[in-house]
Amino acid sequence: MAEARGPRFPYVLLAVWVLTRLALLLFVLKVFVFPGPDVTSDVAVTYRNWYEVLRTGTFPLDDVTWQYPPAAALAILSPALLPFLAYPEAFFALALAADLCALALLLYAGRRRERSRRGVWVWVVGVPLLGPTVYSRYDVMVTAVAVAALLAGVRHPRVMGALAAFGALLKVWPLLLLVGTTGRRAWGAAAATAAGVALLFTALMPGAFAFLTFQRDRGTEVESLGALVFHVARHHGWEGRVLLNYGSVEFLGPYVDVVSTVALMLTGLAFGWLLLWRLCATRFLVHTAADASFVAVLLFTTTSRVISPQYLVWLVGLAAVCLLFRGSRMGPPAGMVLVACFFTVLEFPVYFADVVGSTPFGITLLVIRNGLLVAATVTAGVLLWRDTVSYREPAPVPSRAARAGEESLTG
Repeated sequence: MAEARGPRFPYVLLAVWVLTRLALLLFVLKVFVFPGPDVTSDVAVTYRNWYEVLRTGTFPLDDVTWQYPPAAALAILSPALLPFLAYPEAFFALALAADLCALALLLYAGRRRERSRRGVWVWVVGVPLLGPTVYSRYDVMVTAVAVAALLAGVRHPRVMGALAAFGALLKVWPLLLLVGTTGRRAWGAAAATAAGVALLFTALMPGAFAFLTFQRDRGTEVESLGALVFHVARHHGWEGRVLLNYGSVEFLGPYVDVVSTVALMLTGLAFGWLLLWRLCATRFLVHTAADASFVAVLLFTTTSRVISPQYLVWLVGLAAVCLLFRGSRMGPPAGMVLVACFFTVLEFPVYFADVVGSTPFGITLLVIRNGLLVAATVTAGVLLWRDTVSYREPAPVPSRAARAGEESLTG
């Protein structure tokens, strides 16, 4: 009898990764020009300026565009690891390295027979769909940490908790990875790690938590779900403005505060639904933590006042982990996220002028992209609920002896 063979070496998958990532590098290095505004300016100007401040041992206390937790300083300072490269080139190289780390983790986890490589394909295809923006922000680094946390959680909950807490101190949202965990070890490790790292930054660098006050007067970002109200209202006499505010292009003017408040209320409702799900869930499988994380981040992304293009990187990474597990039912919402990535690169940067100008074409792109995110959120939430709350074990099939005894009694 022939021995069972393991999965074949993923030549095609790796070839696609290499070709797509080479294209991304050529775009961010400006060998080729990607349509739309220059997405690398944040690295060359904003990140570089933060780098110069952070290397002095303090946070950018007077810069309201610094809106990140203290560990984000590590991502901004990371190009110092490659002193032989200019700051932008070093950052792009490290973004590529983070992308490669996520790929390696997914490939390693997907090698088992009970796993599937469809999750790896989600990562390989989803990242380049977002265009060069993905290497021009540090979100790909945060996503790699989140992928590592979820994969570690299968067997090492303490490692998951520590990585999730560290990710949260990079960009907050990885804290949602803990929503689907059932043990105290992950939460305990997360609390200890968060407290230790936060105290370390507070002691060593002034202004570690100044970012908490920098978003007080934010408006509604032009790409968000709530912004659709003002895109349409501009065609009916609304007198607001579109301005660069707190580091993003936002609507400012009449009723913006109302829409922003509604967005915060929707986020509160999302948190309430997650809490209800957690109290009602009774069936936790090996993929439940990944599925719940995907749903949680979808909820908070879709209801946010800001939906920046790089946020889709988070969803691609979590969807990839979900689909590594053959038992996960997150295939349909993951597919919607991939399509949303394509429309995201169209609305930013390719046709961002249409979005900012609220042209019919720009509004259509946003309606499709945000509609896909809403559909993915609702679908994923329903599937998670059915899989963990509404699930019913199939009725046991009576044995032949039991059926024979029943027939003798009724005969």
